[in-house]
Amino acid sequence: MTIDPHDLMEMEDRLGAHNYHPLEVVLVRGEGVHVWDADGNRYLDCLSAYSAVNQGHCHPKIREAMIEQSAKLTLTSRAFHNDQLALFYEDIARLTGSHKILPMNTGAEAVESAVKAVRKWGYEVKGVPKGQAEIIVCRNNFHGRTMGIVGFSTDPDARGGFGPFAPGFRVVPFGDLAAFAAAINESTVGFLVEPIQGEAGVIIPPEGYFKGVRELCTEHNVTLILDEIQTGLGRTGKLLAEEHEGIEADVTLVGKALSGGFYPVSAVLSNSEVLGVLQPGQHGSTFGGNPLACAVARAALKALVEEGLIENAEKMGARFMEGLRSIRSNLVTEVRGRGLMLAVDLDPAAGGARPYCLKLKDKGILAKDTHTDTIRIAPPLVITEDQVDWAVERFAEVLSEGA
Repeated sequence: MTIDPHDLMEMEDRLGAHNYHPLEVVLVRGEGVHVWDADGNRYLDCLSAYSAVNQGHCHPKIREAMIEQSAKLTLTSRAFHNDQLALFYEDIARLTGSHKILPMNTGAEAVESAVKAVRKWGYEVKGVPKGQAEIIVCRNNFHGRTMGIVGFSTDPDARGGFGPFAPGFRVVPFGDLAAFAAAINESTVGFLVEPIQGEAGVIIPPEGYFKGVRELCTEHNVTLILDEIQTGLGRTGKLLAEEHEGIEADVTLVGKALSGGFYPVSAVLSNSEVLGVLQPGQHGSTFGGNPLACAVARAALKALVEEGLIENAEKMGARFMEGLRSIRSNLVTEVRGRGLMLAVDLDPAAGGARPYCLKLKDKGILAKDTHTDTIRIAPPLVITEDQVDWAVERFAEVLSEGA
């Protein structure tokens, strides 16, 4: 039975909670960098499901791994061992240099898990008095939507009306090393931060910021927790965005592209000192580390490395950036980014970024507005030179039309 796409959107609007405001397009198929709507129109995807589809839509080798594993064993819970979990640990440890891994499902679960582990580490290893552990976070952060996380958000839409919230978090400006240093005290157990603030509009900190952060964390015995759920796994042209400043976090959070968009998979990557505080029964997840998730994640990681997608992100990101910056338009106030994590800021007088995202849709590009005046651009890492150039032409047409 074929249902008219307008009927589908009406049905979704009528039956679903209105916690999203999607562009008016009903997608039915995807392959590589492209998706197709119910009317057969093709689009170049410049969002990648918020960087979950780094390997491209419906990657055949990841799909093959998923189909093969789904016919064998999908879920055991962690009450028993399975034959995929240890292999997943080995693969991701070899790739990232991690010594201990905690598998979860969603990015938000990885963040919550890290908060729990680092607090427990603070009490049992650092010696912070019980109930006094503090974690420093940044203004305009985005780490997920759970109650624990929105409690330390500064976005009124994310936290408004959901309190009371859990204490134990201190907020500082992103990219301000002096403010971070001033916020550290004897009860500080961790600093939770995104290498690049994605939801805030692809905000990149000043050069040297994270080197300074790393030094302060080491000096004061503070756990550096990098949320690489969006920035990690090749998006910025490096496996992990921390590599751009040559640092290493104590705890790294990955998700999204860890499954190539096939299945919710996330992980906390750390060491024995931090994750070693978790004992049987103190933390867990029914689906975390299930054999289907592990098989999918292993194939997704393999695709990133063997197909040169990380290197391609660096090259195509530079090409995309150069092309966007060459556009002559009075609407554009800034183009910034790293790898294939890019943003175009529009003059507030333009009336917001959403109308331009709608115009881009009409020209065959799906991009998403964020923070009113910013167009965020993050295509799958399989994008080619010709596809980048084609996209830049469409952006030029749209942004010049409104100039």
